[in-house]
Amino acid sequence: MYTLQIEHGIKDFGLWKSAFDRDPVNRAASGVTAHRISRPVEDPHHVVVELDFERRAQAEALLANLQANVWPSPAAAPALQGAPKTRILESAS
Repeated sequence: MYTLQIEHGIKDFGLWKSAFDRDPVNRAASGVTAHRISRPVEDPHHVVVELDFERRAQAEALLANLQANVWPSPAAAPALQGAPKTRILESAS
């Protein structure tokens, strides 16, 4: 299993969550098998998203889609603040 982990600052969680729920990248069709959203307890203006995939190529393709089509668009990512930090993780268990 592979996980695309995304960390970024947000202006407003409700606004961010509404945009996430609109699913502009069609997570299921992109191969996402599960997702988790976390927030640091000391920073309400930060979010960590983990998207799980069966194949590394699926994670890489979704990341490229986010970088090219979602994050640069104020309409698609209205609450994004700053540049997201990303990494692809491989399950070690």
